[in-house]
Amino acid sequence: MLQPKKTKFRRQQKGSAKGIAQRGHQLAFGSFGIKSLETRWITGRQIEAARIAVTRYMQRQGQIWIRIFPDKPITRKPADVRMGKGKGNPEGFVAPVTPGRILIEVEGVSFDVAKEALRLAAQKLPVTTKFIVRRDYDASQNV
Repeated sequence: MLQPKKTKFRRQQKGSAKGIAQRGHQLAFGSFGIKSLETRWITGRQIEAARIAVTRYMQRQGQIWIRIFPDKPITRKPADVRMGKGKGNPEGFVAPVTPGRILIEVEGVSFDVAKEALRLAAQKLPVTTKFIVRRDYDASQNV
């Protein structure tokens, strides 16, 4: 499961995730990718499930890049605890995602394989996504 090795503070405020992605909104490594269309927190488990779905379908061919990392700690109070008495203990980590953010990129496989692999990955994620292709991608040179 993805999580930071070390954090400066154990707990963090929720913050707000308004607006669209200002960084990480263009393909940087691969020819294909999936882009988020809504704001949501994505957990480390969900990212790992999507990664496994892509690698299984691509049969370990090509290369994948995961462009998000869960570095925001999420706390939860135990069941049947009264209000007050401080903030709960860290339960896990999430990656805040805003619209336009590239989540996963793929390179080294054909268009059809990439599209299906990323469709399977998108099913594992709690956001609606869009399949995108690099602007200068040439289908005649596919693998």
